[in-house]
Amino acid sequence: MFSHVVVGSNDIARSKIFYDALLGAVGGKPGMQDAKGRLIYAHNGALLLVTPPIDGEPATHANGGTIGFAMTGPAQADAWHAAGVANGGTAIEDPPGVRQGGAGALYLAYLRDPDGNKLCALHRMPAA
Repeated sequence: MFSHVVVGSNDIARSKIFYDALLGAVGGKPGMQDAKGRLIYAHNGALLLVTPPIDGEPATHANGGTIGFAMTGPAQADAWHAAGVANGGTAIEDPPGVRQGGAGALYLAYLRDPDGNKLCALHRMPAA
């Protein structure tokens, strides 16, 4: 359904350190920076762009917005979360773990990137 996700950043160098580590923890490659200063990450057929806002105003995060990253299992979600926290992210909500919801059991890990964007690692647990 989605072709790409874009988040704003007020410090591209700081964001590169964070997202290179975060996505590296799940097998992604370091981001490439284009001529406009945007970071571009391609992994498993998806694109993530990190950019200074085009309008020149400061980047802000979406209140109520979350960007979800698909994980292969709980260990990958834990590695993703640890890499994010170790590189400027902030752990939020409950600690990583299984939660029951309308879609069944999910392994979830949440954090905010250095600019405040809310990120989620998600793995759908096998049916019992």
